[in-house]
Amino acid sequence: MPAQQHEVTFRFLAQPTDVNFGGKVHGGMVMKWIDQAGYACAVGWSGAYCVTASISGIQFVAPILIGDLVTVRARLIYTGRSSMHLAVDVLARDLRKDEQRLATSCVMVFVALDSPDGKPTPVPVWQPRDDNELRMQEQAKRLLDLSKEMEQLVDIKSVTRA
Repeated sequence: MPAQQHEVTFRFLAQPTDVNFGGKVHGGMVMKWIDQAGYACAVGWSGAYCVTASISGIQFVAPILIGDLVTVRARLIYTGRSSMHLAVDVLARDLRKDEQRLATSCVMVFVALDSPDGKPTPVPVWQPRDDNELRMQEQAKRLLDLSKEMEQLVDIKSVTRA
């Protein structure tokens, strides 16, 4: 198995093809970038094919403009048996002014699958290395508990059958 990578950073310039009619990068494009960085991080950690299970708390904080240097950073904050929880931040930097701003943030959950059957497969356990990582792990656990509560409040199976 390859060396485990718990963090991935993508950097590129926002292109004219990325913007909406208002001249700002549209949310769908940002979500695509988030999913790509999250996937790379999850596969880098697990060494397995991974699928997105959920995205929580996505917040579009500030616009991204054409020509901004975009940084998408995905980092592992918690592992379950076959799941990996990632914190993803999207930063935008105006290169002319050298000003960076948080544009978007969220928490994603990926599940590692085995190749032949497409069934969940175990992932290596991730351990926080400092107080900040420990705090992020605790937040991921709280989000997981909230997600389970929401599932109980809204019976997802009954909603999909309606």
